[in-house]
Amino acid sequence: VEADVISEAVPLAEQGSEATSGDNDRGMLEEVQSSHPDDHEVESVGAEDALEEVRNRRKPVRRQYKIQEVIKRRQILLVQVVKEERGNKGAALTTYLSLAGRYSVLMPNTARGGGISRKITSAVDRKRLKEVVADLEVPQGMGVILRTAGESRTKAEIKRDYEYLMRLWENVRNLTLQSTAPALVYEEGSLIKRSVRDLYNKDIDEILVSGEEGYREAKDFMRMLMPSHAKVVQPFRDTTPIFVRNGIEAQLDRMLQPQVTLKSGGYIIINQTEALVAIDVNSGRSTKEHSIEDTALHTNLEAAEEVARQLRLRDLAGLIVIDFIDMEENRNNRSVEKRLKDHLKNDRARIQVGRISHFGLMEMSRQRIRASVLESTMKPCPHCGGTGHVRSDSSVALMVVRAIEEFLLKDSRSHITVRTPAATALYVLNHKRGTLVELESRFGLTITVEADDS
Repeated sequence: VEADVISEAVPLAEQGSEATSGDNDRGMLEEVQSSHPDDHEVESVGAEDALEEVRNRRKPVRRQYKIQEVIKRRQILLVQVVKEERGNKGAALTTYLSLAGRYSVLMPNTARGGGISRKITSAVDRKRLKEVVADLEVPQGMGVILRTAGESRTKAEIKRDYEYLMRLWENVRNLTLQSTAPALVYEEGSLIKRSVRDLYNKDIDEILVSGEEGYREAKDFMRMLMPSHAKVVQPFRDTTPIFVRNGIEAQLDRMLQPQVTLKSGGYIIINQTEALVAIDVNSGRSTKEHSIEDTALHTNLEAAEEVARQLRLRDLAGLIVIDFIDMEENRNNRSVEKRLKDHLKNDRARIQVGRISHFGLMEMSRQRIRASVLESTMKPCPHCGGTGHVRSDSSVALMVVRAIEEFLLKDSRSHITVRTPAATALYVLNHKRGTLVELESRFGLTITVEADDS
């Protein structure tokens, strides 16, 4: 297996993470608050790219409710985490549950949410899959969505996946009735199970799993999901760690770096901020083309492919702005837009893509499925607080001198000793000695500056 092909998507899981997207919890409402004083509407449910599309259907007039009329304090609810907590924002919850399988998604309390993924565009496949759904005998009050992965699957495979989800829901239901709120009644599958469920396809010849426990888990899950493919799961027996053996460890390290080098010699810089993700495209040493326009086009096309890959790898989400190299011809801009959209087709997140503006900027948004790699593996620097900057020696020295003067204005009865880092102490003694002498003369005392890096 080629190392560059392996890490197309890297789900990460850390021990101790609390609310995980997909978990079901039984909880009690402690307080009901409106986020806006006006009345709220009960929103329609279901992912837009997953619902059956019905053309020219009039939307029914929705009755408006106050949130306090819908739910009450100390009411017991079964909820699902749809968005993990991030920063100061708590986890987002919903009472519309969904259980994801390999080929289908079961919605136990959303009868109107069923259908076929819009990403399945073949009319023949859609007609066949509608017949498959009709034969599933879905209980009243429930809904089923057929995922894109089920497009070329047989009726038997889809039915087996659906029956697995029904058994899973029955377990969740029983645990809910037996538990006392608050309680976790269903936990989204482990990292191994989610990887097999979401990433495995018929083009993969072998799944290597390190560790006997992980291997057994993957093997058993594959037997339940796709029995005929269970032989694909094999244990990794090499003494060299599996990530080191396949070059994954180095790729994971590169995922934490802001710069990504392109094959042509150009590069992109990825910066995550609170408001958005900024991606800057630079030609670097890429000068092989005959003209500046050709160089810009070639670099932008290559960058478009890499940006689509990095969005999946790093789990970048929210508003994303890409600063492509300026190009004069509109047809070149359209080519870059098409290249990016083509490479985003296999992304499981919902994505909206705009056009390249007059300034060479493209705006897009990507659904937040989980925390980004940077957020889940890094913490703010204790020195700069995550800003990436610390005050210069001259700035700190000036601050120290001002603090000395402010202190002396309040209390100038005794000599004072100032302890500061060595670099700052040297700067004060070399460049601010005259100011210190003036303060000593003015207040009639001695000021001692000592280096202290502790």
